[in-house]
Amino acid sequence: MKPAEAESSSPEVRTLAERVFQQLQDAIVRGEMAPGSKITEPGLSRTYGISRGPLREAMRRLEAHRLIERVPHVGARVVKLSMKELLELFDVREALESMAARLAAEHMTAEEIAGLREVLAMHERQADLKKGEAYFQREGDLDFHYRIVQGSHNRMLVTMLCDDLYYLVRLYRTQFSASGSRPQRAFVEHHRIVDAIEAGDAELAELLMRRHVSASRSNVVDRYAASLRELEETTA
Repeated sequence: MKPAEAESSSPEVRTLAERVFQQLQDAIVRGEMAPGSKITEPGLSRTYGISRGPLREAMRRLEAHRLIERVPHVGARVVKLSMKELLELFDVREALESMAARLAAEHMTAEEIAGLREVLAMHERQADLKKGEAYFQREGDLDFHYRIVQGSHNRMLVTMLCDDLYYLVRLYRTQFSASGSRPQRAFVEHHRIVDAIEAGDAELAELLMRRHVSASRSNVVDRYAASLRELEETTA
């Protein structure tokens, strides 16, 4: 094993890499690192005060989760989807998450449903949601949509939605979902979906999730288009 490989595989480096990955992931998802912005190892190393080994491991994970991309002759940058790519992403979300809701209504246990309601109760206490400013969900088990997909008990869906696309979906859902009454409306829609799942009404759960993702899509697309217009005006 080469020295660099030995260093990157040590428990200490993996722990540091995990910490930096979480910090960078949150910064990207919240928009603190703007879409399309260039990122460099020296710059990040100075910002987070760590060596290149853990940083490279963290960046590899970010790239695997589609949050950063490497562009020839440019280097690494925060991912930035075109409008066409964003629409395609939401097409996939609408189809697969509505299927997940249907399966969740058929397969979620009472304990899983109770856990889902606990997540919503925790969300309701968030200051940003109370003010109607945003609806930020932590990742994994603290994320309503993540729980629904896990509750489908379909391994293929879990792989596609909780591994392959999860972080990219979460990025655009977080950055462009807070406008007007949408955060509170999304929260109410979440409750209705859980009600349908708890009732075992697979058809209704699927329909409500499809409508929920479609409403989110319209809101995200409108806000994304507005951000592009603002960018063009400031650079004109």
